[in-house]
Amino acid sequence: MAEKKKELNRRQFLGSTAAASAAAFTIVPRHVLGGPGVKAPSDKLNIAGVGVGGMGKNNVKHCADAGENIVALCDVDWDYAGGVFKQYPKAKTYKDFRVMLEKQKDIDAVIVATPDHNHAVVAMAAMQLGKGVYVQKPLTRTPWEARMLTEAARKYKVATQMGNQGHSGEGVRLISEWIWDGAIGEIREVHAFTNRPLWVQGVYRPHEKPNVPDTLSWDLWLGPSPYRPYHPAYVPWSWRGWWDFGCGALGDMACHVLDPVFTALKLGYPTSVDASSPRIYVQRGMVKETMDETAPVSSVINYNFPARGNMPPVTIRWFDGGLMPPRPDELEPGRRMGNGSSGVIFIGSKGKLMCGEYGDSPRLIPETRMKEYKQPPKTLPRVKGSHEENWIRACKGGEPADSNFDYSGPMTEAVVLGNISLRMGKKLEWDGANLKVTNDQAANALVKPEYRAGWSL
Repeated sequence: MAEKKKELNRRQFLGSTAAASAAAFTIVPRHVLGGPGVKAPSDKLNIAGVGVGGMGKNNVKHCADAGENIVALCDVDWDYAGGVFKQYPKAKTYKDFRVMLEKQKDIDAVIVATPDHNHAVVAMAAMQLGKGVYVQKPLTRTPWEARMLTEAARKYKVATQMGNQGHSGEGVRLISEWIWDGAIGEIREVHAFTNRPLWVQGVYRPHEKPNVPDTLSWDLWLGPSPYRPYHPAYVPWSWRGWWDFGCGALGDMACHVLDPVFTALKLGYPTSVDASSPRIYVQRGMVKETMDETAPVSSVINYNFPARGNMPPVTIRWFDGGLMPPRPDELEPGRRMGNGSSGVIFIGSKGKLMCGEYGDSPRLIPETRMKEYKQPPKTLPRVKGSHEENWIRACKGGEPADSNFDYSGPMTEAVVLGNISLRMGKKLEWDGANLKVTNDQAANALVKPEYRAGWSL
């Protein structure tokens, strides 16, 4: 749940008998502030954002719009994050999250929206101090890191959320209710696709060594990843395609696209993963270089999951880089698959169900089948407000957030395992309970990364 350490939890303090009389003097009554719709100071979280120049600025804004206090902002590139700093002039600013967490004791919760390779170290440091964390997707770059964060969230009893905002949406719930109602029968195969990557992949490492911009702390940006010279091929945009820093198209989109699949089909760990992709080489002088430092330009990945309860074994087929699954015969001519750029097709024994990348716009196909279908009652709880607000309520002692690490951690483990199969170029047999590839010992070096000196979980 969302209990904080006693010394940090202002709500615990106010709930104790000894503090009751003091509370009358330190907390401004709601009616003085303008009525029941206005938050008293004690009802607000003090939130810090780490990595706020990109997607993090949206997460911070949603929290501010919900009425919470933004008290600290941290980014290693003060030029990239400069505009966000100006929006919150009362927030203290930092380059090093470790300094922020050490110096600023009033922080209740932390948003982590750095590049993927720094997610685990930032989130772990915050949880160890009893702070709730909201971590952008994918939760981590590797399966081991995801497992460590999941276990830490349980140990430190903090509120957690991964930033796959579609999980708080209506589509995921409708899909689950329809599938559990038997709308398309037993499901043994699912096709999922995305048009990503939008950034550069399938390239070799640059050899130029330009100067590091004055506003960027390059060593902090690298974090636990191996050292390499600065180059704009990595920051601020194309880091996602490099294995040392990101997870390619799979890591970027699968935590969105596959989210309704994991939820509706109650998936856990796969038993095997088999990936294929083009392997491109470049002749440079006398050296033949492989492009294996980045994710490929496209890939197809097959995940095999065992039976779950009364659900049969299922194969999830993932397509990216413009590759597409077969077009369903049931889909009317001229009608796009998914939302055009991404989507999912559930293939059942009694029909097919299609949706967009966040589980949005779910429909049975063809449309005549959708119109005939008598939808079951809505039995799953709906989320009120934004994905960030769902997490905020958990931080304040409410129900666990919708994509807390007990759900999003195991899903991330499965998703990023596909990248290990891509990198090894072979089918991997997976022992999820023990976090181990059983048919290729070398692959296990990619399950648990070796951190640069000075960094650890």
